[in-house]
Amino acid sequence: MSRRVVITGMGAVTPLGTGVEKFWAGIKANKLGISFIDMYDTERTGVKIAGIVRDFNEEDYYDVKGCFDKKEAKRMDTFTKYAVVAAHEAVTDAGTDFSDLDPYRVGVLVGSGIGGVDLTLVEHNKYLEKGPGRMSAFYIPMMISNMAAGTISMKTGFRGANFDVTTACASATHSIGEAFRKIKDGYLDACLAGGTESTRVEFTFGGFANMKALTKSDDLTRASIPFDKERSGFVLGEGSAVLVLEEYEHAKARGARIYAEIAGYGATCDGYHMTSPMPSGEAAAKGMQLAMEEAGLSPADIDYINAHGTSTGLNDKYETAAIKLALGEKDARRVKISSTKSMIGHLLGAAGAVEAVVCAKSVQEGFIHATVGYKVPDEECDLDYCGNGNIEQEVNAVLSNSLGFGGHNATLCFRRVTD
Repeated sequence: MSRRVVITGMGAVTPLGTGVEKFWAGIKANKLGISFIDMYDTERTGVKIAGIVRDFNEEDYYDVKGCFDKKEAKRMDTFTKYAVVAAHEAVTDAGTDFSDLDPYRVGVLVGSGIGGVDLTLVEHNKYLEKGPGRMSAFYIPMMISNMAAGTISMKTGFRGANFDVTTACASATHSIGEAFRKIKDGYLDACLAGGTESTRVEFTFGGFANMKALTKSDDLTRASIPFDKERSGFVLGEGSAVLVLEEYEHAKARGARIYAEIAGYGATCDGYHMTSPMPSGEAAAKGMQLAMEEAGLSPADIDYINAHGTSTGLNDKYETAAIKLALGEKDARRVKISSTKSMIGHLLGAAGAVEAVVCAKSVQEGFIHATVGYKVPDEECDLDYCGNGNIEQEVNAVLSNSLGFGGHNATLCFRRVTD
């Protein structure tokens, strides 16, 4: 059995705003969602800038059915709250609660790269200062990264396959890809899929900074600059996005508004290094090729690539090499490429889901956003990164790449729906 899978609902909590409408408006306006860190003194880490969610007020959701009340909120880590709100928006946007389906045929696959790391620090400090008896009884169920997916199931009643993919920066893309496969192969009829992350404490920033992964720039306009020769590391971000994936015939029968079709998914592993991508780009290229093959498309069919594009020296160089291998020199130079991280930073386990929202909207509206802040060409990154601004053109097929620490590669292929 092989069935078509479409996107019929989307929700997002991002550094550019809460809600897909606000997020997408910021993307189209090339707004920067990154800002100066004000949660703690940045002197010790030297990292001054982050992609912080500024407009999320949990009190706004206390009386919203399907979200959480004040008591429940105290027992949820921030990454779970973000996911619950994004999922609620996605289901509302889809215009159905799928009550016509067997609840065991509707799943929830929401990934997180880290889970409740901020809470872990709080509880660890309690442990050191007051002993284990003073730790919260809710620490473990609040911290574990699968709790976002589990809580969404409790709120929606969806009882199908439910799990958390944790593959670092590729977590959300793998989650969406696995949900796509479960619907395509007949195991589910619909699924909420995406990712979520919140890492706001000095502890987390210190860890990434000591890896030399984060930029220490104090210029908001030159901090997250993927593919630019002056890039100096990524900007750490937070947020969530959840998509409603639905079997095409079911969506069509109920008259659903369809953003785009997910037509292919490729997953590979570099098997090379803990943090560095494979220099040749071979494994990432294979992921792109597998996604195109499953979609029945050739490199000439691809209009746009939403790149992983982290603004680190190695990722951008090696992803460029991978795109050339996957598409061939001619099509690699033709295709439009941009990085959403240039505006919101790197949302880790949520990155691929937020970028999936961008891809779906790009297909729907015929719009490709710029790589904001790109100024200085790099001879090792020599493709078209949309450095001259936004592009309005018909977008029929898109690839979205996510490359996670550990060598985890995932690519999704989106396309315009045609009967």
